Amino acid sequence: MPGPAQPLNKPNKVIVACLDGQRLKGFISNFSAARDSFRLFPAENSHHEAGTDLHLRTLKAIFFVKDFQGHPEHHDTYDVKSTGHGRKVEVMFRDGEIMIGTTEACNPQKPGFFLFPADADSNNTRVFVVNSNVEKVSFL
Repeated sequence: MPGPAQPLNKPNKVIVACLDGQRLKGFISNFSAARDSFRLFPAENSHHEAGTDLHLRTLKAIFFVKDFQGHPEHHDTYDVKSTGHGRKVEVMFRDGEIMIGTTEACNPQKPGFFLFPADADSNNTRVFVVNSNVEKVSFL
């Protein structure tokens, strides 16, 4: 299950995985899966000019996180028997990383889809998977 909903005026804390291997940490409040770009801000209440525009075509995924540090000692478990949002899926990225979770909509013709991690204790509350950088999606 995802964490509690954010108030409309509170930006989401994210870690953006770029195709070049960079991990960018920041806040977004203007993300839409229907657009091909969004603005990443360095702080929760940054001015518009402080943000950086990012294009989905240059990204692997956007991780909506509980905190930036994560829990390095925690290794996500993948209990596919657990209930969650929609259908259970396994996503294999082009770089070989595999994620398992659930999704309410997975259409390869769209820019991407949201994956809800199978592990409720994961630092990720949800992940926006960029379709163009996925090797394979398997329904479990």
